[in-house]
Amino acid sequence: MSRKCSLTGKGQMVGNRVSHANNKKKRVFKVNLRVMRVRLEDGTRCKIRVAASTLRTLRKVK
Repeated sequence: MSRKCSLTGKGQMVGNRVSHANNKKKRVFKVNLRVMRVRLEDGTRCKIRVAASTLRTLRKVK
């Protein structure tokens, strides 16, 4: 299973780790995923992986 948000599709990003001497080395910014249970229309429950930033947006809209 990939490290991706099920709702927004947000995944990992790539950037540079920069030292004091301005040396650049590649690094990865991983997404902050949380497991959330969702009730479907037929009454069953399903677990989805959602980014923490998406949860904040959902709570704000709600």
